[in-house]
Amino acid sequence: QVQLVESGGGLVQAGVSLRLSCSASGRTFRSYGMGWFRQAPEKEREFVAAISPSGGNLYYADSVKGRFTISRDNAKNTVYLQMNSLKPEDTANYYCAAAGTGLALKNYRADYWGQGTQVTVSS
Repeated sequence: QVQLVESGGGLVQAGVSLRLSCSASGRTFRSYGMGWFRQAPEKEREFVAAISPSGGNLYYADSVKGRFTISRDNAKNTVYLQMNSLKPEDTANYYCAAAGTGLALKNYRADYWGQGTQVTVSS
């Protein structure tokens, strides 16, 4: 099994940057695609970004393309989400997820979920 723990969320002003981190336990991190989802109150969970096990394939939601960057450091069992030019509509609880491929995550198929980290962007 894989345990995922997110960190790096907070309250920021529009236009600034945050970097979220997701630390994974277990020996199989390098075998998993990793991704990020977000969910605002009373909204459905939304795919944000995903990365393939080796980092060669990246997937982004149109709403964040050009502003967010997903990356991973397999030696540290960590995946990151660099968020630039944050907007109030980015406000949500951000969840880290793992699956067999990055493409699976893009299609909302995840095997493991973190508990989330809150990102709040003020106008």
